[in-house]
Amino acid sequence: MDTTSAVTAGPAGTRSTAEPVLAVHGITKAYRRGIWPVRRRRQVLRGVDLTLNAGEVVGLVGENGSGKSTLMKVIVGALAADDGTVTRSGRIGYCPQEPVLYGRLTCDEHFELYGHAYGMSPAAMRDARAEIYAALGFERYARTRADQLSGGTQAKLNLGLALLADPPVLLLDEPYAGFDWDTYQKFWGLVAARRAGGRAVLIVSHFVVDEQRFDRIVAIRDGKGVPR
Repeated sequence: MDTTSAVTAGPAGTRSTAEPVLAVHGITKAYRRGIWPVRRRRQVLRGVDLTLNAGEVVGLVGENGSGKSTLMKVIVGALAADDGTVTRSGRIGYCPQEPVLYGRLTCDEHFELYGHAYGMSPAAMRDARAEIYAALGFERYARTRADQLSGGTQAKLNLGLALLADPPVLLLDEPYAGFDWDTYQKFWGLVAARRAGGRAVLIVSHFVVDEQRFDRIVAIRDGKGVPR
């Protein structure tokens, strides 16, 4: 596994050497398609290697169907790889491409549910929730059920749940799809704040704009991760 030490920014501008907070090595994954006896095996990932360091923002790009979302699901444990290893330190915050929300719960109730699952105190959850509402501008929907929210507000809630516990590693799959320009700018403000706090952020998209916002970009091509 690639465990090459990385130099990262420390307190008061000091420099420190640290191991990657996320290391992916040799991940393979194939799907079977069709009906027996003519089922075919489609290889999606063919030995992907990827590392993520504290205080780093990395873009993961690739064409639709290239395996980006499959890799994310493997990293968070929602999908088993055929081969390879994933090593991570600390909690991961995951924002899936399609919001995973409970239609009958309000935004407030979603945060309460996730805060309990994360083991947060009620006071810590409320403070974090208030900061997320303010940062993304959807506090007026705090008591609105998820099935009554617009697609853009559902995307804000989906992102907010990943941010709630301020995890050391954030995995964001197409996080700004459906955002207007103002929310898009607010999103990058949140990312910059987390990078400054030593958090690691992996952002998945089928294309990348504003490349200067990333420390580096990795492309999924032919089932492998290729530095761009």
